[in-house]
Amino acid sequence: MTVTHADVVAARERVSGRVLRTPVLEVTPGLVFKLEQLQHSGSFKVRGAFNRILSAGELPAGGVIAASGGNHGLAVAYAARALGVRAEIFVPTVTSPVKLAGLRALDAQVTQTGAIYAEAAQAAAKRAAETGALPVHAYDQPEVVAGQGTLALELMEQAPDVDTVLVAVGGGGLAAGVALGLPSGVRLVTVEPELIPALHAALRAGRPVPVEVSGVGADALGATEVGGTAFGVLSEAEVTSVLVSDAAIVEARRTLWTRHRTVVEHAGAAAYAALLSGAYQPADGERVAVVICGSNTDPATLTTS
Repeated sequence: MTVTHADVVAARERVSGRVLRTPVLEVTPGLVFKLEQLQHSGSFKVRGAFNRILSAGELPAGGVIAASGGNHGLAVAYAARALGVRAEIFVPTVTSPVKLAGLRALDAQVTQTGAIYAEAAQAAAKRAAETGALPVHAYDQPEVVAGQGTLALELMEQAPDVDTVLVAVGGGGLAAGVALGLPSGVRLVTVEPELIPALHAALRAGRPVPVEVSGVGADALGATEVGGTAFGVLSEAEVTSVLVSDAAIVEARRTLWTRHRTVVEHAGAAAYAALLSGAYQPADGERVAVVICGSNTDPATLTTS
């Protein structure tokens, strides 16, 4: 099933009033941050979660079910509680205590299983077959991709002169949505950890391929393979794919705190790491937007890891 710009526009109407219009901050001339870590549930993920659930019509008695490294689960749990439905969330053992506490605070039924996201996803799929609950995928559903793309529509209203947008990639749902939401002529730069290059490897191979998952971004960017829906979009878009080291991500996260007093998790700092490390070097006069995408972290670790 394909996703189009029209689907993104429709998603915006569908989720209106349910998600925040997050601010854009001009950091320096020619550089803005889209502060999506201020979104409900602490990340952009709530956009796709709401769009998926609201697109489904009458929901089953089993409610909704999702597998997640943490942020998507928080988004689904938030949306489910707002809509008055039951949420069951499967997460791997690498999920941070901060995210687990957030899930339980949102009244979700939480099952922690498997070492990585893919194993939690298998368990969630088995459970959905048993209960009939509506699956809300972390990145590989058209409604989820379209929902994430609403971020790009907002951004282009807030910063219409932007030439380039940098986004972090896990399974590719955000990047694909943004690609669909951006007007032609605006460059999309996708940023992944060197230790989890799912999209980078897929673009080189011409198809989604499995990769190993490790490093500081594993709990939020830990997809072993880019989603087929996202790859279908991104393989046809003009995408610049770059990789950043864990050390660069740690430094970017620290800098976001010390220089900008912005609290993010490691994955939320990955796109900014591409600028700070030089993995992406803008041309003279190029106007860049960086999506800061997740804040579900322990603030005590901001300057230490």
